[in-house]
Amino acid sequence: MKNLLMTGAVLGLMMTSIPLHAETIKLKVLGQPHATGLIQKVKEEPFFKTFAEKSGLDVEVDYKALDVTGIKDTEELRVLKNGLFDIVSLRMSQVSRDAPTILGLDLVGLNPTYGAGRKTMKAFSSVVDEELQKKFNTKLLGIWPFGPQVLFCKDEITKLTDIKGMKVRVYDQNLAKFVSSVGGTPVPIGFAEVHQSLARGVVDCAITGPSSANSAGWMEVTNYQLPLAFQIALNGYGINLDTWNKFTPDQQVTVTVMFDNLIEDIWQYSEELFEDAVRCNVGSEPCTTGKKYSLKDVPVSDTDIAIVQDAVREISFPTWAEICDKSNPGCSDKWKKTVGLMVGMK
Repeated sequence: MKNLLMTGAVLGLMMTSIPLHAETIKLKVLGQPHATGLIQKVKEEPFFKTFAEKSGLDVEVDYKALDVTGIKDTEELRVLKNGLFDIVSLRMSQVSRDAPTILGLDLVGLNPTYGAGRKTMKAFSSVVDEELQKKFNTKLLGIWPFGPQVLFCKDEITKLTDIKGMKVRVYDQNLAKFVSSVGGTPVPIGFAEVHQSLARGVVDCAITGPSSANSAGWMEVTNYQLPLAFQIALNGYGINLDTWNKFTPDQQVTVTVMFDNLIEDIWQYSEELFEDAVRCNVGSEPCTTGKKYSLKDVPVSDTDIAIVQDAVREISFPTWAEICDKSNPGCSDKWKKTVGLMVGMK
């Protein structure tokens, strides 16, 4: 009897020392639209398709591009909050109506270069993350750029202010306010509808990144490219906090490292794409990532650059600050104490 009791005790100890098999974590992922081009195709989708294998985590990933789901990009934070998707490739400007704090990352004139964009991201991402966790049950996993957003027009332009009286496609309120300030009429249109809108004359000009425009064939319905950076189109990855908390602390470290590596990879690739696409769009060499077209490249003048630079202080920050503070009290003060210090605004 004594031996039986001892054997039972030993077996009990052994069983408690063996971890129970954890359930496979299923991740429903909503990605960038196919139509946006090579970052989605070459970097994002392959990352998620191989995530389980490369991370070594017990996960199943179901990845869907936004434009095959019927979901609008303006709804991304809502579907993330309610758990319809576990991870979303956030189109930051498009979701900023729900979370105006996000626009503080990419005000018009704030990020004329990739270097400026990186500094802004590091300075303000924690403020955005705090807001997303509090209001949308979402943790921010990282921020990356599509690249400088530039102007494409059907009719001849020689400088920025030539858009006076023209209808210009925009994608957020901050950009809309800026376009109005130089005499254009801003028209908010989703990316997938822009090609048709240009072809039908719904808009005369449109703003996006050169690579995305190339992938979507905008060069078939436009004739001029002004490579002046208004914004750098920062995007990000968000994960539902309930999903995040299914991972152990060690697993969370693994997930973080995986996304950090992806983010850095996209930053570098985005810069390569931008430079190449600008050349491809006007028929210059080398052109290795896009289709060669024959747009006319409009020289960027010092006056054009000054108009965009001045926009941060005079237009984009004041416009955004009022909206953001209503949604998130103290938002603009946090911006001034971080990003504002970098750009000489107090």
